[in-house]
Amino acid sequence: QVQLAESGGGLVQAGGSLRLSCAASGSIFSINRMAWYRQAPGQQRELVAGITSGGNTNYPDSVKGRFTISRDNAKNTVYLQMNSLKPEDTAVYYCNVLHSDHSGYLVSFWGQGTQVTVSS
Repeated sequence: QVQLAESGGGLVQAGGSLRLSCAASGSIFSINRMAWYRQAPGQQRELVAGITSGGNTNYPDSVKGRFTISRDNAKNTVYLQMNSLKPEDTAVYYCNVLHSDHSGYLVSFWGQGTQVTVSS
């Protein structure tokens, strides 16, 4: 099992910045893709940013140029730097990792979520 510990959420004014962190621990063999998702009330969970083990990133247009995902493989940690925040960024943000065991079997793990609230 892999456990994910998220931190860094909070309340910020529009135009401000926050940095989320997610540290993986437990029985880790290899972490492939790491990502951040978010879910606003009454909305579906959506991808915010993803990063492969090789460092390739992808973002939806809604956050491109404002959010930056990065990872520290030595620490099994993924970060999300969020700048120029808007009220519509308000949501619960979830960390997601794709773990591979020694046989290549892939399992997806989710963090518990951290609240990000952007006031106007």
